[in-house]
Amino acid sequence: MDWFISTAAAQTTGAAAQPNPIMSMLPLLLIFIVFYFMLIRPQSKRAKEHRAMLAALEVGNEIATAGGIIGKVTEVGENFVTVEIASNVLVKVQRNTIAQVLPKGTIKGS
Repeated sequence: MDWFISTAAAQTTGAAAQPNPIMSMLPLLLIFIVFYFMLIRPQSKRAKEHRAMLAALEVGNEIATAGGIIGKVTEVGENFVTVEIASNVLVKVQRNTIAQVLPKGTIKGS
């Protein structure tokens, strides 16, 4: 059994060269850059566009909600929007649930 110990001691006696710290951080930096350009930046751009769309919302716009309800805006409040989904059928929805503003005449075409 002594020959195992002497072999292991002989292997650890060699001095290893220290790696460059910049080169060891390079893969992490590259991963962060890729995540920024592929995930973080597009998501923040989409959120900014959604906030601008909600700020420009006005009476008469035709909208689609995230739940799939399509209707015409009849009243705009600070947090809620009243939407007419059929003749004399009004629904109050939260502003954040509005997914998109549709082109004029979309509801009549469907």
